[in-house]
Amino acid sequence: MLETESLRKVYKNKVAVDEVNIYLKEGESVGLLGPNGAGKSTLISMIATLLKPSSGKVFWEGQDIIKNPHIIRPTLGMVPQEIALYKELSAYENVKFFGKIYRLKGKHLESRVQEVLEIVGLKDRQKELVKNYSGGMQRRINIAVALLHEPDIIIMDEPTVGIDPQSRHYILEMVKRLNEEKGMTVLYTSHYMEEVEKLCDRIYIMDNGKIIATGTKDELVSILSSEETIDLVLEESSSAFEDALRAGEHVLKVTETEKGLKLIVPKQSNQLTTIFHLAEKHQAAIQSVSIHVPSLEDVFLHLTGRKLRD
Repeated sequence: MLETESLRKVYKNKVAVDEVNIYLKEGESVGLLGPNGAGKSTLISMIATLLKPSSGKVFWEGQDIIKNPHIIRPTLGMVPQEIALYKELSAYENVKFFGKIYRLKGKHLESRVQEVLEIVGLKDRQKELVKNYSGGMQRRINIAVALLHEPDIIIMDEPTVGIDPQSRHYILEMVKRLNEEKGMTVLYTSHYMEEVEKLCDRIYIMDNGKIIATGTKDELVSILSSEETIDLVLEESSSAFEDALRAGEHVLKVTETEKGLKLIVPKQSNQLTTIFHLAEKHQAAIQSVSIHVPSLEDVFLHLTGRKLRD
């Protein structure tokens, strides 16, 4: 349905997107993960025909949309990272205004306005000014605008950033319904690993402008199938202890966390004795230790060396 071929974007001397190849099948929900600066928004902007690539191609149903962007625009919904609404207008006025831009008219326009306001759960508050809405409600209206013209594919660029848990939950459930019940194809980027795990059939991991891994959640987690993760909660950080762990023969990865350190080690390598010995040697007080099989976030840390929110 949608495919990129060696897509590249260069700003002066900086390569933002580097020879990226991705595809989406009809009805799929596909996640795009990457730390800040990975190139996600640039990639999405090129796919949405908002930005011209330096080289490469984007195909929609076999046709090159770089040469002719009007092929995809009528069937594409775009939810930008920033709120794109007129805050001095009501929700109803905003949605109707954008509906006219989509060239919807008359009874069909009015019908679609009411339908999308119902989908996003704000039909009963449609006459209120957008400036009086919470951040989560504004983001829901942003999504309503993208759904007006009944697109076949919707691109969502971090649609839940900075909103309350209730609105976030509502948006996630709504996206899931649109994909599963309506068959809408979704390309979804997020700073929240659990969102992509919940919504997406396949996942691309992007870093430094490149796609560095792709697959289902289970396929990606299998990258670390022969490893296990050890989480250490420390009273306070210790660079000497961390350096000693990094130098360990069987420690594959050490990552700082909010409360301590995360280690990736081979399964059954029996590292706990060594860890406690090094902690005592470097006077690092360990409050707790937990061992578990690697998660998708562990794989992300292993591949990029950075947290998703870094």
